[in-house]
Amino acid sequence: MPRLADARTIRSTLLCVGLVLAIGFPRTILADTAGIASVIDGDTIEIHGQRARLHGIDAPEGGQTCLDVAGRNWRCGQRAALALQDLIGRRTVTCDERDVDRYGRIVGRCLVGDLDINEWLVAQGLALAYRRYSLDYVAAEDQARGAGRGMWAGTFKPPWKWRRRR
Repeated sequence: MPRLADARTIRSTLLCVGLVLAIGFPRTILADTAGIASVIDGDTIEIHGQRARLHGIDAPEGGQTCLDVAGRNWRCGQRAALALQDLIGRRTVTCDERDVDRYGRIVGRCLVGDLDINEWLVAQGLALAYRRYSLDYVAAEDQARGAGRGMWAGTFKPPWKWRRRR
């Protein structure tokens, strides 16, 4: 009888391990997503029907405006999305998946060739380092601020504060 109990225990253990692997493993192995991207907004793209949120940055929302140095409104959210589209064009974008957000979007660092597009947006002053989630792009933000690029040429409300008001 001890052999039968051992066989049942082994079989039960293998079944449990198999279920854990089948259910829990797909989201613990993070993968790369690559392809031609469509721009959703300044910090979100879509590749093969999968939305990807750019890790560590926060761009102004599509309807968000900023003030230039003369105090005139400009559509900084729209400009961020258009600049991202111009940068990407029809080239392949590769995103290394770091997480999945509450909306089911992958969150990752995305590249066009060797260019980190997350960093590029921040360096152009078209997005901010999203310190709540990462410090990866703080140096790029400091450089954009110092050079007065993009949003840093005037005044703006950080996207996370702008969204809170809405």
